[in-house]
Amino acid sequence: MPAAIDIRRASSRSLARTPWLRSWNSFSFGAQPEPGNTHFGLLLVSNEDTVEPGTGFDTHPHQDMEIVTWVLEGALVHQDSTGHNGIIYPGLAQRMTAGAGILHSEKNDSWTLSGDPVHSDPVHFIQMWVLPDTAGVAPGYEQLDINTQLGQGGWAILASGMPKHSGTRAISIRQKHAALHVARLRPAETVHIATAPFVHLFVAKGALALEGSGALTEGDAARVTAAEGQRITAAAEGAEVLMWEMDATVVLR
Repeated sequence: MPAAIDIRRASSRSLARTPWLRSWNSFSFGAQPEPGNTHFGLLLVSNEDTVEPGTGFDTHPHQDMEIVTWVLEGALVHQDSTGHNGIIYPGLAQRMTAGAGILHSEKNDSWTLSGDPVHSDPVHFIQMWVLPDTAGVAPGYEQLDINTQLGQGGWAILASGMPKHSGTRAISIRQKHAALHVARLRPAETVHIATAPFVHLFVAKGALALEGSGALTEGDAARVTAAEGQRITAAAEGAEVLMWEMDATVVLR
């Protein structure tokens, strides 16, 4: 079966806006349901969020979801009910396994003892959710700085549950049919996308050309079914791109 490429432009995403949040949603999410746009492969959520300083998401629950957060600019403070906390910054991969149930908060509100804000700028990040392959597991948390790998060019594996990536320096996810790759492409640098039943590309920064589909700019996505390792080439300003490689899809009941 030849590859099918569905281009989703940045402007086609739904926008949730509050005084402290701007959230562009690639899939049906929250109070803005889109019945025909619930997932691609195993990916259910891909939100591009900007959170103003001194604000953020208060403590809230999740269950049976693998949640990966990738910061583009600024820093995000994470705290959860399992006792994990940390500051997520560009190049630091973070995964939270919601499993049997977890409470967490995500804020742009770190302060020094003197009361001065550490984070005085908005934080800009992508948050992605995939279904786990096993329900009801113990909740968990993992983070890993991959800036060194990104600086070497080409793809870096950000998170994976695929057996073929066993032993690779990446954070793990509870989904044996999915892996997330990221690349910071230099101007005119070319890489190939995965050869997989489902590939989701998201242009986080810059612009690139996808073989057979033309130009993609910041915020654009490509949903590729039966992907055949097509080339992507960064434009003159370079590009930062996230790629989900998946060999299964959500089974709707």
